[in-house]
Amino acid sequence: MFDPGAFFGGFITGLREGVEAALIVAIIAGYLARTGEARRIPTVLLGAAAAVVVSVLLGAGIFLLVGELAEPWEQIIEAVTMLLAAGIVTWMLFWMKRQSRGMARDLHARVDRALDQGGMLGLTILAFTAVIREGIETAVFLMGQASAVRDSGGAGGVLLGAILGLGAAVVVGYAVYVGSRRIDLRTFFRVSGVLLVFIAAGLLSRAVHELAEIGVITIATQQAYDLTSILPHSEGVGMFLRAMFGYSATPEVITLAVWVTYVVVVLWLYLRPDRSSPVAAPSDVAAVESVAPDRAAATS
Repeated sequence: MFDPGAFFGGFITGLREGVEAALIVAIIAGYLARTGEARRIPTVLLGAAAAVVVSVLLGAGIFLLVGELAEPWEQIIEAVTMLLAAGIVTWMLFWMKRQSRGMARDLHARVDRALDQGGMLGLTILAFTAVIREGIETAVFLMGQASAVRDSGGAGGVLLGAILGLGAAVVVGYAVYVGSRRIDLRTFFRVSGVLLVFIAAGLLSRAVHELAEIGVITIATQQAYDLTSILPHSEGVGMFLRAMFGYSATPEVITLAVWVTYVVVVLWLYLRPDRSSPVAAPSDVAAVESVAPDRAAATS
């Protein structure tokens, strides 16, 4: 059965993480075009493609491994995967917010070093290493989402959504490379970041639920409330919210407390103004502000 919540969760993850990787490639390609080295762009694409393949194989391996384990090891590994995925996406959001302003300069310097040291192989390795971090983060996060909806048959929806999201990310990256000014990346990163916080909160609470079910967690495991008659999580809107954000009509006290605490704390930290800048919005977009001028200079 098609699960729209799983699909949109996968799509948002694939789009957000894919755009970050695509922007890295766009920065490198734009700089090469500006410096008269556009013929080396296919080498960059080769390195990026290799990173994508490795990430896909890693994600598939994790998913298949978990499915082959017997209880309670399956629940334990699923919980660990979901905890790891929530941790990775949280770290990624704050890392990108802190580091994005210097990302373009850093990539430009690394491109210069790669060209000085021989060109093709150096650029391939540069693109691979720059993209593989995003790829591994995406693979683990998607596998966490897929594990969370495995029992309801939503894993396929997560995969389909991720593929379409990554495809859309490629389009965004290309639009940035050719100099499109119609893409409001600042708003995109801000909104998608908030959605990822809620998705990560769902994974975290589902991991706690799994650990409570097998007795690893024994405190505050009593049921907090029962909304089954109003909004069941096994059908309709409730099923969508469960796949997207970890909603449960019958949560344990500990599960609910973890979800609420994570959302409140992480959203506050993520949305508060950067002390080093008067701009309140996240600075993720700053890393790509020079891509369009680079491209324009190359074609002038």
